[in-house]
Amino acid sequence: MSWSSYASFLVFATVLILVPGPDFAVVTRNTLASGRRRGRWSAIGVTASNAVQGVTAAAGLGTLIVRSQPLFEAIRWAGVAYLAYLGVQAWRSAWRADYPPPAGDAALPGQALTGFRQGFLSNVTNPKVLAFYLAVLPQFVGGGAPVGVLLAFALSHAVLGLAYLLVLVAALNRARDLLSRRRVRRWLDGLTGMALLGFGARLATERT
Repeated sequence: MSWSSYASFLVFATVLILVPGPDFAVVTRNTLASGRRRGRWSAIGVTASNAVQGVTAAAGLGTLIVRSQPLFEAIRWAGVAYLAYLGVQAWRSAWRADYPPPAGDAALPGQALTGFRQGFLSNVTNPKVLAFYLAVLPQFVGGGAPVGVLLAFALSHAVLGLAYLLVLVAALNRARDLLSRRRVRRWLDGLTGMALLGFGARLATERT
């Protein structure tokens, strides 16, 4: 491994992180619906899943999962179902338009666990994350790289993702008063639901 390879990987990973995906949609909706605390824990859940999948890939277990077609397909369809569930929930919220006024984080018990769970599950049921680590890391570290080097690259990607999502949560929280208006929330929930269902459909129709 060279520092130039590591820097190139960080640039590549940053570009990918900035492309909106299911994690972006889940963190955005949770922040707008329940505030900064739930948004932060959603981001932490996403990062925990990234770390788990990165460690799995570095340890060589990821290859076994990808090569086991029934297991890989089970993970993929679980991801499709979960994204569809979240998308339908967002559309139901938009349809009902029953939005309470924004509450402080302290007034929302259980939001941390809910946020973490949704962030973790939306990421861990996306087999493309594991495939990313398996396909991309060797391009930067070369074949036969030590496990420690693979871990360093994978966990760097997870930390970059966390930093980006926390910045997103902070920005959304600042604009929450505006974005929490009933009409705006209905549009945002409708768009978020459409995005989540679209991500699920794309995951369902992608060839493996």
